[in-house]
Amino acid sequence: MTQLWTPTRDFTGYGPNPPHPHWPGEARVALQIVINYEEGSEYNNADGDGRTELGLAEAPGGRVPAGQRDMAFESMYEFGSRVGFWRIMQILREREVPATVFGCALALERNPQAAEAIAAAGFDVCCHGYRWEEQFRLSAAEEQERIVRAIESLVRTTGTRPLGWYCRYGASENTRRLLVQEGGFLYDSDAYNDELPYWVDVEGKPHLIVPYTMDANDGKFATPAGFSTPFDFENYLKATFDQLYAEGAQTPRLMSVGLHARITGRPARAHALAAFLDHVRKHDKVWLCRRLDVAQHWRMHQPFMV
Repeated sequence: MTQLWTPTRDFTGYGPNPPHPHWPGEARVALQIVINYEEGSEYNNADGDGRTELGLAEAPGGRVPAGQRDMAFESMYEFGSRVGFWRIMQILREREVPATVFGCALALERNPQAAEAIAAAGFDVCCHGYRWEEQFRLSAAEEQERIVRAIESLVRTTGTRPLGWYCRYGASENTRRLLVQEGGFLYDSDAYNDELPYWVDVEGKPHLIVPYTMDANDGKFATPAGFSTPFDFENYLKATFDQLYAEGAQTPRLMSVGLHARITGRPARAHALAAFLDHVRKHDKVWLCRRLDVAQHWRMHQPFMV
C-alpha cells in the first residue's frame, strides 16, 4: 500500500511513564493561572482593520453592517480593561496566588496602569503577540516583524523582556522557528497536547513547550457547548484539580487555568474563580506558580537530552 502521509506529529508523548517533575515541596499539582490581556488589541474598525472582532464577548456579533464600528462590542471588550482585570487582580492578591499574563503588547500600551500593576504584582508576561491577531494568517516576514515589535513594546511598558510566547488560538507553521531564531525565549505555550512540559528540536536547537489548556478555560462561556453558569466553571475547575491531586500522589502534573478579563472579570464568574481558589487553598501539596517558574524548573530538573 502506498504511504500517503509521512507523520511529523508526536502521538506518543511520555506515554504510560511520564517523568516525575519534582515540583517544589514535592507538590502533587503545579497550578498555573493565566490572565489573557487582549482588550484594546483586537480587530477594530477604529484601528483601520475594516472589521470588528466578534469573538469571546457577552453577545454574538455581526449585527452592525460591515465597515461600521460596533460600539456595543467595543464596550464589552472595554469592560475587561476598565473593571474585570482589577477584579481578578484583587481576588489573586487576597489569596496570594501568582499568575502569568498572556499579554498583547498593544493592549498593555493602551493601559499603562494595568502594565504597572502586573509588574508590581511580580506576574510574568508571556507575549501574546503585538495584537490579538491570528499569526497563521501572517507571512513569515510579517510574523517576524510582529515578534520584534512586541518584544520592544513589552520592555517599554512592563520593564521586562518577555521570556515566553503564546499565539492567538494557534501558531503558524513558522512561529516556533521564528522564536528560536529571534532568541531569548525560554518557552512557548502553543500546544494543548500534554499536562507536562516537553522539549522539541527546532532546526537543531532545543526548545521547551509548556502546554496550555482550552478546557479549563473561561473561553468556553462563549462557545455553544461550553459553560452556561459560573457553577459550571467552578465545578469543572474543582473536578479537574481534584482528579489531578489524586493522581499526583504518583504522577504529578501541571494544571493550567485560562482567564480573560472581560469574561471572568464579571461578578458571577469572579465568584466562581474565588471559590475554586479557596478550594485549592485547602490542600497542602500544591505549587502555585507562574508559567515562567514552570519553565525554569523544568529546564533545571528535566534538561534537554540528545
